[in-house]
Amino acid sequence: MTNTLHRQGRPDDLKGDFVIFAHTAKGINREGSGPKIQEFMRICLRHNPVNIGDAKQGNIHQDDIDIHQLISRQGDGSAAAAVFTDLDTLEKVIRDLMEADLGICINVSGLLDEVRACCRKLGIERHSVEHSLGFWGAKDRLPERHILEIHTMCGHGMVSFNLIRKMIEQVKLRRLTPKKAAKILAKCCECGAFNPRRAELLLERFRKGLT
Repeated sequence: MTNTLHRQGRPDDLKGDFVIFAHTAKGINREGSGPKIQEFMRICLRHNPVNIGDAKQGNIHQDDIDIHQLISRQGDGSAAAAVFTDLDTLEKVIRDLMEADLGICINVSGLLDEVRACCRKLGIERHSVEHSLGFWGAKDRLPERHILEIHTMCGHGMVSFNLIRKMIEQVKLRRLTPKKAAKILAKCCECGAFNPRRAELLLERFRKGLT
């Protein structure tokens, strides 16, 4: 199960939101996996992701992160993620990973039909599919739907509701551009799964009063 499955939004918004990440399994492919995860990140980096990082060190939007040091510190069992905004680039990344044949688990999070079509175009079939069953419990305590669209891009829930509200307010008052506000939000997501480009587009929409 991956926390990137909980992303909320309209299908048209989610079309530009793909997370690809690497994992290993204890007793199967974890030992000696550090260099392989480093190479995974190098491959992703060549294709200019809008975000990349890992949950232990942070992501490239944080001021104190040097991406090359972050990659070099990947050890056995690390989990790394990168975010892309179009299928063509995702296809190129997957093709390069197929050629590298790293022997680690590669997952892609996105709209199922699009990810399936991408894999089939490359001559591979996905071996499993995971769905989020949505939110359960006292849903009346959740914030507005448009706040959740941004919040759920960080599967660990580290982009707070109130910070999102503040960024929307700052954008509406023209104290921040949507791009700058999106970068501030992206800094909070340690693992690098937050999509600042999508956040920028959502903030621009909210600025116009559209939710």
